[in-house]
Amino acid sequence: MQQGHRRGGVSLMASGMRRRQFGWLLSALAVFALPAAGHAQTTIPTADIISKLVAAGDTDPDIDVAALKQQAADRVKAKADAQQVKRPLIAPQLTKLTQLRFDVLFDPDSSLIRPGSYGMIGALADALTDPQLRPYRYLIVDHTESGGRRDNNLTLSQRRADSIRDVLVSTFKINNKRLVALGLGEEQMQDSSKPSAPVNNRVQIIAFGKPDPVEAKPAAPAAAAKKGAAPAKKKR
Repeated sequence: MQQGHRRGGVSLMASGMRRRQFGWLLSALAVFALPAAGHAQTTIPTADIISKLVAAGDTDPDIDVAALKQQAADRVKAKADAQQVKRPLIAPQLTKLTQLRFDVLFDPDSSLIRPGSYGMIGALADALTDPQLRPYRYLIVDHTESGGRRDNNLTLSQRRADSIRDVLVSTFKINNKRLVALGLGEEQMQDSSKPSAPVNNRVQIIAFGKPDPVEAKPAAPAAAAKKGAAPAKKKR
């Protein structure tokens, strides 16, 4: 009986040790997984954003955003350049402009921005209100990695670019005339050698010249000039 009791005790101890080891393994895996999961939510300091975008200058690049959207849609519809690694950039002129790349997390297959990314968008908004950047407008370009249907990726990309712009305008009160949203899907790979790499999900903000001037409203006519105004009486 005593021998059986000892065997039972050893068995229970071994089982407890296995549970503790399993728990420790899960904890270790969770710790190692955290950096990868949080990478896309890293916030770039406002000062660094300003330093990246401040060299915009007074040039106004000749970029037709509506034409770029149509060009991307036409290329996807025609199923041209099917192989991602051989697909040329659809807007190579954008790579030559002053810009910053950053990460924004969205819900899967959605344009809903996750709360963890609001810090990054807030830092961007702070930078855009800096006197050095305030005179300029900016192009917000969203991309997707390769996967699924190209037409769906293009549509989703535009919706996500619109979402970022809307948050900057509605939540952080950035003038809507300073921001233009453009979704390019997988038509402008940021790393074409690795089409499914996360780097291809990054968002760009590109210096885009100065906003169009707003025409001043004509001054209201003087009250005395209004029709029916009585003439002044002469003194006697």
